Amino acid sequence: MKISSLFKQGRPVFSFEIFPPKKNGSIEAVYKTLDELTGLKPDFISVTYNAGGASSAGGGCPEGCSTREIVCIIKEKYHTESIAHLTCVNSTREDIDSIIGEFEQYGVENVLALRGDINPDIPPKDDFRHASELISYMKQRSGLSFSGACYPEGHTEADSLEEDIENLKKKVDAGAEHLMSQLFFDNGHFYEFLDKARAAGINVPIEAGIMPCVNANQIQRMVTMCGASLPTKFTKMMARFEHSPEAMRDAGVAYAIDQIIDLAANGVDGIHLYTMNNPYVAKKISKSVESVLLGY
Repeated sequence: MKISSLFKQGRPVFSFEIFPPKKNGSIEAVYKTLDELTGLKPDFISVTYNAGGASSAGGGCPEGCSTREIVCIIKEKYHTESIAHLTCVNSTREDIDSIIGEFEQYGVENVLALRGDINPDIPPKDDFRHASELISYMKQRSGLSFSGACYPEGHTEADSLEEDIENLKKKVDAGAEHLMSQLFFDNGHFYEFLDKARAAGINVPIEAGIMPCVNANQIQRMVTMCGASLPTKFTKMMARFEHSPEAMRDAGVAYAIDQIIDLAANGVDGIHLYTMNNPYVAKKISKSVESVLLGY
């Protein structure tokens, strides 16, 4: 099923993001996480990119389980729709051709096309400089369905939000049928971005990306990477509770719930929850907003 078709249900789509286990991680940890997350009945689950390697017979992932493996597990074992993240900054056309063949062989239907972060120690390839180029190339060579990422406060490399939205329009024109936003903590920024995106002719569904703050250090790292600003209400929360893990977790969950309720009240297309592979937090939030998201 195409992810974009889920937005025709007449209610906000609710989805999760997870990441595959790292090198030498256990495939059993993936099953344990998915047992709990799929029980919450998300509309789909996205899996961050990891080229990985084949799982061993003993249940381990010597090179880290690949995104494709996890996507297939979600769909075949748990009967939940899924989408594979795919980065292109270090890929050649031949690499992408091989991935297309693998995806089609194993029944992967949906791809979140990303440029990926540039590693200063690894010179990027010249074949794909932007996600829009990856989408255009793969769309010509496959029947896959594509989604793209967006940045409510603008990409850190863009000179302005307006310039970033111009680049986002290129992704949509190339074939992105659905967009998922990076995390943000001030809904006002998302609404401003949404108005400008619609004015620019971007009319595909746009999901709001929500990351619960359960660890202050974790949030600081993510904010540095994606350029999200921290409103006063949020910084006061972190300052007050950062030395109490349980209080920080509960306050972060409450903040995320408040964001989601406000977004739902304003007619958001969907909510994409960055679970950080934490079923407890995902469950607390899901149960708290279930009636809000289903009550349209």
